[in-house]
Amino acid sequence: MWGKVYTFAAKKTMDMRQQKALTLKTLNKSNVWDIQENDVFRIWEAAEKESDLKDNVRHYADIIRSAFDIEEIKVDRPEVVSKYEARGFKVGLVKIDDNAKVKWAIKKRPILRVTDLTYENIRHISAAKLIEVLDRNFGGGWDSLSQSVKDIIESGFEVSTTVLPKDRLHKKGGMFDKKTEDGFEALEIEKGTWVEAIFVKEKPELEKVSSRLDDDFAGGKGLNDRDEDNEDDEDEVNGSERQYKDDDDDDSFDEDILTEESYRTTFEEDNDELNMEAENIGEDEDNY
Repeated sequence: MWGKVYTFAAKKTMDMRQQKALTLKTLNKSNVWDIQENDVFRIWEAAEKESDLKDNVRHYADIIRSAFDIEEIKVDRPEVVSKYEARGFKVGLVKIDDNAKVKWAIKKRPILRVTDLTYENIRHISAAKLIEVLDRNFGGGWDSLSQSVKDIIESGFEVSTTVLPKDRLHKKGGMFDKKTEDGFEALEIEKGTWVEAIFVKEKPELEKVSSRLDDDFAGGKGLNDRDEDNEDDEDEVNGSERQYKDDDDDDSFDEDILTEESYRTTFEEDNDELNMEAENIGEDEDNY
């Protein structure tokens, strides 16, 4: 070990992480990290009665292989099995179709180095486990990690660092005390007379926000119902447009009537009266 490790938060167990029992159909490359070797055999055995098992054997095996080493034991002898068990493997039978079973040796892949961390497994280790992995990084500090490794870690953990003289790091009421009281795990890496402290804490899982589409499905309304609603809305809009168009047509003028009215209004006055008005207008202009 290269640094001093301080663990304060309680470790999570698999039962606390999993809200419901896993099956082969719900297993994926993320939650597969929550199970152990015996769980693999138990889950597989529970799925043996499913009719589509043989069609998906390769798919299920690939998911399991993302977190486990799997070797098929073709020579089924006690001494061969003992050698696998001595290497930490669990041995058991798995059904691959209606008429065939094979013997597998399975071992969980350990997470020992920062290069073992992935986006799939980062949320399935505790902060204390992460500190242990960082402590194996040859005594290097946070800045010695590649950006890709930092991104993976920060996708599942809150991370903060500080570099202080040895005599100031553990000052009462200082940053170290505040962080550890807040549930952070701490790793100290000595750098001469200075110490780098790395604090990590698991990020809370984000809850899924329900959408209008989810609400429609939850209420028994499917895509077809939504399409029918949209069609009804379109019919209403088109009906309104036709109504407005009809109203516009009613407001239109007959050009023949308009012309007739115009001429009638212009020439209804008597000619003598018009001449008298014209003379009066002329006299008014002369007065100016």
